[in-house]
Amino acid sequence: MSSPSGLLRLRIKRGVNLAVRDINSSDPYLVIEMGRTKLKTSVIKRNVNPLWNEDFTLSVSDPSVHIHLTVYDHDRFSKDDKMGDAEFDIKALLDATRMDLKGLPSGTVLARVQPSEHNCLGDESCISYIDGNVSQDLVLRLRNVECGEIELSMQWKDAARGR
Repeated sequence: MSSPSGLLRLRIKRGVNLAVRDINSSDPYLVIEMGRTKLKTSVIKRNVNPLWNEDFTLSVSDPSVHIHLTVYDHDRFSKDDKMGDAEFDIKALLDATRMDLKGLPSGTVLARVQPSEHNCLGDESCISYIDGNVSQDLVLRLRNVECGEIELSMQWKDAARGR
């Protein structure tokens, strides 16, 4: 098995206008999948605008693998209901880490990723250099559901360079 080329820190911030799956609300949680890795947020009871603010770290050995998010409604006595999904890649973020970042002021925008049919972006996504790290904020529009978005940020830590 190959060693990881880096670590991806994900901060799952919040869900916005998620679908109602119970009587008048939902108990949402989010599952993050990348390759064989599967991580899960906590369940937020009775809230279609959940605030998670949970951090996860993924070990990335194949930077071309897509990251898949699925939102579920937790049900106590039946199978959890799916509340939509989204997918994104880290190619633009990794490309930005390969730039010459020496001397750049914190807050510099390195790249902008536009919504397209090839991504789930609900809005333009900026990749920025902040306090010595390359970060990207994303708003993902959920697919296969009537409504909902997920807000998250990601930050790359290069295993070879320790940043």
